[in-house]
Amino acid sequence: MAASESVNPVDLLREQIEGASPDVLQAMVKTFAQALMSAEADAICGAAYGQRSDERVNSRNGYRHREWDTRTGTIDLAIPKLRQGSYFPDWLLTHRRRAEQALVSVVATTYLLGVSTRRVEKLVEQLGIRQLSKSQVSEMAAHLDAQVEAFRNRPLDSGHYTFVWMDALTMKVREAGRTVNVHALIAVGINADGQREVLGLDVSSDEDGAGWLAFLRSLTARGLAGVRLVISDAHAGLVAAIGAALPGASWQRCRTHYLRNLLTKVPKSAQPWIATLVRTIFDQPDADAVRAQFARVVATIEAKFPAAAEHLDVARDDLLAFTGFPREIWRQIWSNNPQERLNKEIRRRTDVVGIFPNRPSIIRLVGAVLAEQTDEWTEGRRYMGLELLAKARPITVDTDQHDTDNTEPTPIAA
Repeated sequence: MAASESVNPVDLLREQIEGASPDVLQAMVKTFAQALMSAEADAICGAAYGQRSDERVNSRNGYRHREWDTRTGTIDLAIPKLRQGSYFPDWLLTHRRRAEQALVSVVATTYLLGVSTRRVEKLVEQLGIRQLSKSQVSEMAAHLDAQVEAFRNRPLDSGHYTFVWMDALTMKVREAGRTVNVHALIAVGINADGQREVLGLDVSSDEDGAGWLAFLRSLTARGLAGVRLVISDAHAGLVAAIGAALPGASWQRCRTHYLRNLLTKVPKSAQPWIATLVRTIFDQPDADAVRAQFARVVATIEAKFPAAAEHLDVARDDLLAFTGFPREIWRQIWSNNPQERLNKEIRRRTDVVGIFPNRPSIIRLVGAVLAEQTDEWTEGRRYMGLELLAKARPITVDTDQHDTDNTEPTPIAA
């Protein structure tokens, strides 16, 4: 269908809205593109289409059609032809590359949302873009690799990262013809501005001390410093890795995860009672009251469930590491719940994929999600106030005065 020589975008838009057309956005994009090309052709000719003028230097000679792949679908553009010379809207189309650039934007965004390649292909077809294979989808999504690598390898130069949360997510990947489990190691910290920030991501075959140690050393090599507390679940080898790579840092065992472990030591009928008792430990007004209540809870449980009481007593120092910091931030540092919310967002994206074809594909998708989340945190409000962060950092004193900070938590021995 030939384009109209005289286009009124306002009238056409009104018709589309009144007719409740499902293609109103596509029609708007096409209409404005045609109007702009028509205006540019008129400027080249020196007069509007059909207008007699002494200033005219050229005239129209019909149209040539060109398919234009956009986010609203494939649009059939009618590009004006001239009797003398040629006209091509370079500002709108790039020869043989414009469609590819539009597709990359759509497909990469869709892939970032966790949609599998097969579903991306179907989605693209629904958008009206034709002839896109699954291999092309994967190749286009690979353009995210450079951005993700830059994010993962950026210098950690935002000052001290006083608090760091760590966790590992199990992913399925195909390797050597088999489906195996690997672990995505993730670290999140509080930077000097009080903002949460994803510090690093790596994929390890085993969630053991060697994997965690290599991950932590990669973070310190990029500039991670000033860590006073690491919050996590009881991952194998993590505590030893913290002592080796982050000297002076303490470990806070997530109270939420620990309580689940403790409840497996008592009958189901007693679990609500035990859970209520343990929670009273964390409802105290100061560190001394917390430790006193901890002792009372252990004694109370020991009367009925000695094994559970011993389990709780052994975990005393790991569970109460948060008491060495200001009372106002206890809720933020005594569990791994902030990390769990991030994990849910990652799972929402990765569950769609199911089994990853290789490890780089895990890095690509999870890394893109983490980079996106860090941007959102940067634009949001502070997670922790600067005054509280200052209180949580160690106090530098003159060694001649032999002063000590009584609230300094005990470092973990390697």
